[in-house]
Amino acid sequence: MPSTNNSRLKDPELYEELRSSGASKEKAARISNAAAHTGRSEIGRRGGESASYEEWTVKDLKERARELDLHGYSSLKKSELIEKLRSH
Repeated sequence: MPSTNNSRLKDPELYEELRSSGASKEKAARISNAAAHTGRSEIGRRGGESASYEEWTVKDLKERARELDLHGYSSLKKSELIEKLRSH
């Protein structure tokens, strides 16, 4: 969990819930901060739906890694690539 001192997270509890359910650090922070600003129920109503990484092709996963400026993903297996994306 990020330090509560100088943390930029507005809702650390929600952040931790999202991280434990598999959300990336970036996604969890974005959702928790938005929820603190507009309320959790509002965020839930307007949230999008995307296929889980397990349903993506390796090519699509590698493209996503490139978009996120990750390195060292070219030789990873699909499961390792998914873990790298989720933990960035």
